[in-house]
Amino acid sequence: MSRRLLFLLTALTGVALGLVAANRPPAPLPPGTEADRVVVDKSDRTLTLLRDGTVLATYPVSLGAAPVGHKQREGDERTPEGTYVLDWRNAESIAHRSIHVSYPDADDVARAEAAGVAPGGQIMVHGITNGLGWLGRLHLLADWTDGCIGVTNAEMDQIWDAVADGTPIEIRP
Repeated sequence: MSRRLLFLLTALTGVALGLVAANRPPAPLPPGTEADRVVVDKSDRTLTLLRDGTVLATYPVSLGAAPVGHKQREGDERTPEGTYVLDWRNAESIAHRSIHVSYPDADDVARAEAAGVAPGGQIMVHGITNGLGWLGRLHLLADWTDGCIGVTNAEMDQIWDAVADGTPIEIRP
């Protein structure tokens, strides 16, 4: 076997193993698990589901493509910071399921108006863009959203089932 062919086979095997590991499903949550709070830590790139202060699950996340700092305006690709509410959901979104973050609040609108810009909106917690779910955890290689919080599709299924509309979400720097 030539060195080139051996290298190619080794590389393809590594890619295949990487895809298998990237699509390993998260540990299942017990049936009926209900979070009463969600915390996103932007610096740690995590989303944590909590109930009465107890951690139920923690998921790695991708953020907006310009993740440092609070969202200032539409199109800045920043993920907002602060306390909001997960207020509605979309089972038919362009990503695998999405739950809306109540950004912008009154303070965000006032800050944007003072700067003469639109605050933006449609910030969501969502799975991977439809058709690309096979990427699994490989989505973590880059911050790729427009300011949203991205997780794998299997993780989004768990979050979807565990989080009711009206649940508070705190997004920390």
